Amino acid sequence: MADAPATPPVMEQIVALAKRKGFIYPASDIYGGIRGFWDYGPLGVLLKNNIRDHWWNWMVECPPIGPDGEIVDMVGLDSAIIQHPKTWEASGHVAGFNDPMVDDKETKERFRADHLQAIFFLEPSPEMEIGKSYPVSADAPAADSIPHATVIASGPGEAASEIIANKAVRKLLGIKNVLSNMMVGASLGAPDYVTLWVESSRGNRYVYIRNIGQQFLAHGYEKTPSPYTAKAGALTEPRAFNLMLDTYPGPIRDESNKAYLRPETAQGIFLNFKNIVDTTRVKVPFGVAQIGKSFRNEVTPRNFIFRSREFEQMEMEFFCPPDDALKWYEFWKGERMKWWLSLGVEPSRLRFRDHDADELSHYSKATVDIEYRYPFTDPDYGELEGIAHRGSFDLTQHQEHSKQKLDYFDQELQLKLKEQGATPEEIKQRSRYIPNVIEPASGLTRAVLVLLCEAFTLDASRPSGVYLKFKPKFAPVKLGIFPLVAKDGMPEKARALYMELRTQFACEFDVKQSIGKRYARMDEIGTPFCVTIDGDTMSSDIVTIRDRDTQEQIKINISQVGEYVRERLK
Repeated sequence: MADAPATPPVMEQIVALAKRKGFIYPASDIYGGIRGFWDYGPLGVLLKNNIRDHWWNWMVECPPIGPDGEIVDMVGLDSAIIQHPKTWEASGHVAGFNDPMVDDKETKERFRADHLQAIFFLEPSPEMEIGKSYPVSADAPAADSIPHATVIASGPGEAASEIIANKAVRKLLGIKNVLSNMMVGASLGAPDYVTLWVESSRGNRYVYIRNIGQQFLAHGYEKTPSPYTAKAGALTEPRAFNLMLDTYPGPIRDESNKAYLRPETAQGIFLNFKNIVDTTRVKVPFGVAQIGKSFRNEVTPRNFIFRSREFEQMEMEFFCPPDDALKWYEFWKGERMKWWLSLGVEPSRLRFRDHDADELSHYSKATVDIEYRYPFTDPDYGELEGIAHRGSFDLTQHQEHSKQKLDYFDQELQLKLKEQGATPEEIKQRSRYIPNVIEPASGLTRAVLVLLCEAFTLDASRPSGVYLKFKPKFAPVKLGIFPLVAKDGMPEKARALYMELRTQFACEFDVKQSIGKRYARMDEIGTPFCVTIDGDTMSSDIVTIRDRDTQEQIKINISQVGEYVRERLK
């Protein structure tokens, strides 16, 4: 008897379902797609808009109560995707937004040099370096049968299971399966050490993985095997690669007319700081929130929509007095975690991770990531949102480059200092300042990915075999309205209910196929409730409501359907 086909990894199943049901398609799909770009289908755009609207309501329309007991002052903005080129000189993106890029001469594949991982059949040793030989473990193949440093492209902190999935590496090492979860090598003395227990053609053994990106850049590319062919000497010299996509507005295409698609929405907020202060009634501390498209010419887009070249951000810049910056930093850490939990994300799959000193951006005084345990990082976590204490860097830079004053006169602080008996010089010095900035920055498209991963639920008892367990508020379709059969006046009664409720929330009316198949379709797209018009409805206005998660069915009067659903969407 032939072996049953292997079940695809969870992430592959999610990607397949997302396309099959109209959540997310590869961009330009009929032409074979274009790497790093995605289109959001009929259900995907509904899901994305539900998340977007929830963020906007939480941050702008109904902002939280601050640590001072007052409602946080917050306004919105929608700035242009293309800003003056000097914007990116002032922000440091032109000079510093570069990654070291390496090409494989044979396959033409490209990757980031600083994201390399070395894979060894070795006993763990903190002294390992590129180009040197080390004793292999007792059950490993002979030392001359494999390169000592088989290198693949992967980001620091990503799952070892992804690292080992590289086809060239699996073939070279004869790896059939990863048998154990990865173990981060804190016990080995450094955070970038990882070991895996794997099944290979030569028996079970440990594979030792270490981030060697910085060593690679320091020691040279000539010694390092290609991540795609495992051949040494096949890599080009690393060269700077700017992540900004450029364009040429207007009729002349030359360097003097060069502009960029924004790599982040934040700079548009900083450029409008003075406009907002001058034209609204906001006073420091206050925030400016923005949702919009950003573009980064990623060297290696990967993991579905996790890392793409066009994406949508939800960013907020919170301007506060320098003395209060740490207080607001801690406040926004807590608020942003609350927001992710409000989406229905399982708390155990979220965590904070503080950036180490060598990870911090040049302007940052402190940064913490909210991380999520994605299927492709499990059991490790990947970045979801960053909360950064940016200090006064951005406004200072734009003030210097634009020659426009971007400081702030704090009249309330001036009066307070006078009451405290401060000297005139101290009052003058402290009451006019460049605000510090706390920045919670998250990806809207990454939030879509999280909700798809979180909702994906296998259930062999259902005809569909799977359902999407969205929190009802965020489900693309809230209610399916079905006649049991396409006769006896049931379709007309169901359509009348649909016409009544379609103005209140997203619902679908469907008369095709059996009721079981219609339920299965609703399960696969995550619809939390289905109402069926049957014989009882025709005789006494009683309908059947089905719950997606429990599959339980209850009877209520047709006049109560709208209120029933609304209560469960709160």
